[in-house]
Amino acid sequence: MKKTVNFAKYSGTGNDFIIIDNRAGLIEPAEMAETVRLLCRRCFSVGADGLILIEDSETADFRWQFYNADGSRAEMCGNGARCAAHFAHAKAIAPARMSFETVAGTIAAEVNGQTVKVGLTPPRDIIMGQKIELDGKLREVDSIDTGVPHAVHFVTMPEDTPVREWGRTIRYHRLFEPRGTNVNFVSLPAPGELLVRTYERGVEDETKACGTGAVASALIAAMHGHVTSPVTVRTSGGDRLVIHFRLEAENKEDGGRGHRVTEVFLEGAADLVYEGELRPGALR
Repeated sequence: MKKTVNFAKYSGTGNDFIIIDNRAGLIEPAEMAETVRLLCRRCFSVGADGLILIEDSETADFRWQFYNADGSRAEMCGNGARCAAHFAHAKAIAPARMSFETVAGTIAAEVNGQTVKVGLTPPRDIIMGQKIELDGKLREVDSIDTGVPHAVHFVTMPEDTPVREWGRTIRYHRLFEPRGTNVNFVSLPAPGELLVRTYERGVEDETKACGTGAVASALIAAMHGHVTSPVTVRTSGGDRLVIHFRLEAENKEDGGRGHRVTEVFLEGAADLVYEGELRPGALR
């Protein structure tokens, strides 16, 4: 870091992020991966699931750079996007209705108090009914890219699901090479509602929430006929996200039937937890 850096700590339904206004280039790009890894360590530094840099854009209100806790870059993060939008509006970087650049494409967002609604890019790479061996049994896993790759597996006893063990197995499975995948374990506790536990790549553990994972779970559940839009998703942290979308059946080129998904929105609270100033000890 070139000089003292101010930051904000945000929580998006339990997914927590360090956000830095980097429009003045306070952090050297060459040092970014290691800087992120050190700052996201819990107990030794600020601690977070990821770090977001807000930068200037020529085509939108701002551009973001998103990093996972291990220092790797991520194309998109739904809860991070909501927190970034709230931060940008609070700091007068962007109006309440805004757009910003991500690796996954330009994202539209709207801030209404603590609630932030973001429009996501249309999902792609939808593959249903893949078989993966878990605990000696072949189990069905669906996959979809909602800005980042996600696998979805439905379970009946979410509290007993070994999320870390099964998540790691699926995350590194040959089906998802070379990028790997995030993994969502989904149950249906009530009509129109999902309970989702997510293993996130880059964090390499279960997180309290995952926005793109909530979206992936809702869309796959809708394709199976379990839910219709809007869908309420209860996260591991106990908070709720609302997923809006338009789902239509369509004929595929191979003669089969598939789904076309448009108008995907993720809505939920974004909370400023605290603001601070990074000191040398945070990078030790």
